[in-house]
Amino acid sequence: MGFRLQVQNDQDTDIHKSYMFCPNHASLMDAFVLIALSKNPIVFVGKHELVKIPVFGFFYKRIVILVDRNNPESRKKVYESAKKRLQNGISMAIFPEGLVPTENIVLAPFKNGAFSLAIEFNMPIVPQIYYDCKRLFSWDFFKGSPGVFRIHQHAFIETKDLEMDAMQNLKEQVFKMMEDDLLSDEKYMNDTNRPNNEREFKSPL
Repeated sequence: MGFRLQVQNDQDTDIHKSYMFCPNHASLMDAFVLIALSKNPIVFVGKHELVKIPVFGFFYKRIVILVDRNNPESRKKVYESAKKRLQNGISMAIFPEGLVPTENIVLAPFKNGAFSLAIEFNMPIVPQIYYDCKRLFSWDFFKGSPGVFRIHQHAFIETKDLEMDAMQNLKEQVFKMMEDDLLSDEKYMNDTNRPNNEREFKSPL
């Protein structure tokens, strides 16, 4: 598709360890970028409806824990399934915003799921910043172009010895780190402040 990845790693992952990957989410490309970057077996949480798509659905259901986000019982089962996968040493990716915000949003508020699982399983959190998704592969099909897709993988945030009552502080720490990084990037902010960025597009993950 004409994209080239340019990666800044503040810390490298160990293939023998499990991690909680937490990227910002603004493009259909995000999940594929994360898979391309990861040395570790990794599983996502995603919408169950996409299983119905021919061919794509066959592979999708093998790497994604499926959830019906309108069904509280389904969300509970996702948590149990995630715990089973993590016990087998697999890493997990959760886009902590829980949605793809409109393109005029720098970073949407984080949900709790990634941080509670990271604490429970003592997994380091790996904050990842994807700067160029809005410009190169927007949810608006009238936008986009080939180019360099810049990624910043921050140093990991350890969760070892943290109790669950530390989750809120952990979530706020990761949010501030990622938001500050995005706010300081001129290209990202130019993309965020473009006119007519208010339309909402839905993510499969």
